[in-house]
Amino acid sequence: MADASLLWFRHDLRLADNPALLAAARRGGPVVPVFIWAPEEEGRWPPGAASRWWLHQSLARLDAALRAIGSRLVLRRGPTAAALRGLLRETGARAVLWNRRYEPAAVSRDRGIKEELKESGVDAESFNGTLLFEPWEVKTRQGGPFRVFSGFWKACLELPEPPAPDPGPPRLAAPRKWPASAALAEFGLEPDVDWAAGLREAWRPGEVGARERLDRFLAEALAAYPTGRDRPDRPGTSRLSPHLHFGEVSARQAWHAARAAREGQARDAAAAFVRELGRREFAYHLLFHFPETPEQPLRKSFAAFPWKQDVSRLAAWQRGRTGYPFVDAGMRELWRTGWMHNRVRMVAASFLVKDLLIPWQDGAAWFWDTLVDADLANNTLGWQWTTGCGADAVPYFRVFNPLTQGERFDPACDYVRRWLPELARLPDDWVHRPAEAPPGVLADAGVEVGRSYPEPVVDHRAAAKRALRAFQRNQR
Repeated sequence: MADASLLWFRHDLRLADNPALLAAARRGGPVVPVFIWAPEEEGRWPPGAASRWWLHQSLARLDAALRAIGSRLVLRRGPTAAALRGLLRETGARAVLWNRRYEPAAVSRDRGIKEELKESGVDAESFNGTLLFEPWEVKTRQGGPFRVFSGFWKACLELPEPPAPDPGPPRLAAPRKWPASAALAEFGLEPDVDWAAGLREAWRPGEVGARERLDRFLAEALAAYPTGRDRPDRPGTSRLSPHLHFGEVSARQAWHAARAAREGQARDAAAAFVRELGRREFAYHLLFHFPETPEQPLRKSFAAFPWKQDVSRLAAWQRGRTGYPFVDAGMRELWRTGWMHNRVRMVAASFLVKDLLIPWQDGAAWFWDTLVDADLANNTLGWQWTTGCGADAVPYFRVFNPLTQGERFDPACDYVRRWLPELARLPDDWVHRPAEAPPGVLADAGVEVGRSYPEPVVDHRAAAKRALRAFQRNQR
């Protein structure tokens, strides 16, 4: 009988279209799936609170799915290299297989583990289970990395199409004796104080939930996606981001599902969705080639930007108490559900870095802790884009107006009323501008600015002018 193999799960918590799992199954011997909890090896970016909650649910569902095909998930604590060595001794396995990660700390750790395994005579092989295209496959004409999305995506589309997803094996060969496993609860991933009720209400982590989410999006929202994705008051986005981050669905599965739709009536809409998958690819491309960017701006001139440390205003932004309803609704949606609509993310991020001149790193850290889709590549790209300090960034002179953005993308005020019920009785004309509403209108709606809802922490027009002056000086 062929030797056993260790299948090391990470951000690939699914059975279908899992290249490492398929390779392990094809080796012919027993397969021992393992997940190793080692947050200390993530550098400055161990999983945040919302991500840990999601991870707990996803690991439980992965174990159930493995048991349905005759296997199970073995849980161990790190250090990772020591945990793998122990499992190799216990199982007699002669191979370790995994799907690649691209975060700087993971790349360094994985490289060392692969070298150590090979030196000890163990087969060590990694696969692409995360991306459509490897970051090193997409190059400029000069052979370097891209910094502009349009050129990057054009180059991607000139490459061979990603292979069709594999449904996964119907069974996995089990070892004669299973190694000991830690209990999932020992990792302490779920909160001691139960603040996750909103997350449980909003999400179904796991591979089944991911597939349901993709199918629902294709059936109900894809046709209107080009315009619907900008409306936080409507279910117009895929909401696949946490499932993609944890690998409960693969980018290839989403690509090919959209391709099938593209052959029907939703061709242009499907192309728009696939382009957003391309932006995810671009984020990973940048992180791989510029690993310093989670902490440092890609545009070096921003290293000396005169940011302001303002603890009270940062706290007001975090709590959704800025006095700007579109921003506050987004921040409260984030706190309740672990997610925020992308249009609102841009507006909220712009408000922090341009209206308040608070460092983008502070915003990135808050999103990292509170988002269920906290992803180092995408989080970094989004914050640097909005700030104007990254690749293909928004021009420094573009400052999102939280008032007009709300009126444009939440015209019936449904989004704000949902997350800011204290403003629900205001007429539409004043929901996005309560501080400007006449006293009688406020009284009739039971709103007292400064008490039931906060006054604006800054005057947007004055703050935008201040930001423009600071950003202009930084460009010299």
